[in-house]
Amino acid sequence: MQEGSTEELHSSQPCESKLNEHAGLLVNRSRKTMVTGGGGYLGYNLGCALVRSGIAVVLFDVRKPRWEIPNGADFFKGDVRDYDAVFKACEGVDCVFHVAACGMSGLEQLQKKDQIESINVGGTKIIIDVCKQRNISRLIYTSTVNVVFGGNPIEEGDEETVPYFPLEKQFNHYSRTKAIADQMVLAANGTLLKGGGKLHTCVLRPPGIYGPEEQRHMPRVAANIQRRLFNFKFGNHKVQMNWVHIGNLVQAHLLAAEALTSEKGYVAVSKQYKHCIPVALALK
Repeated sequence: MQEGSTEELHSSQPCESKLNEHAGLLVNRSRKTMVTGGGGYLGYNLGCALVRSGIAVVLFDVRKPRWEIPNGADFFKGDVRDYDAVFKACEGVDCVFHVAACGMSGLEQLQKKDQIESINVGGTKIIIDVCKQRNISRLIYTSTVNVVFGGNPIEEGDEETVPYFPLEKQFNHYSRTKAIADQMVLAANGTLLKGGGKLHTCVLRPPGIYGPEEQRHMPRVAANIQRRLFNFKFGNHKVQMNWVHIGNLVQAHLLAAEALTSEKGYVAVSKQYKHCIPVALALK
């Protein structure tokens, strides 16, 4: 499945009131958006937030969400490696959130190396190509903090001082392929669209995600604790970067899309590597 598990960002979400605050400019500039990985936890939550903001959404994924598709959203079953499917799904779209990914689990990394690369790298190339052909001017890519973090502390880091962690030293194929895709998306910034405009891109590099109904990380931690297989000091008062809440991460995506507009100068930059905020990158 491209992306993760499932869904939700409902009334219990503490960040809900803030999400609509930051969607005003996005609503004015967007007619329709597409979210790849829309059947997964982050993709579905992002789609729900966009719909609540009055923006039509296409949830694109190989598997339908386990939860109800909200009014204002359409589910499109498709694979990001299928150019024709992506092209068809992007009809009328003016902003793409590329969330779909493969390979976060250890089992996938052991058994599906070729699939991980074909989705994370090959699928990202197709998304970029379709944006150019469909004259979609904004592309926001959900990357990972692993593209710059290799185990050593990052203090007061920003886009100019913290380089990519070397590909040959990456610990797993997921991180390596995400780093390649990350660079592809940023390199595509400013390239010409078929209709003559320009493609504006940025990437978000979140750490682990937690929140209501999250099924990938926290349940596994809880299960291992119950089995007495978990030996880990969770929480160091000296560490200023932590997991990111689903509400905050959705908000970051909305702000990134808003920043890639003429009113904001087409630049989305955050120098908050050390904080619990996903890093957004864009080239002017």
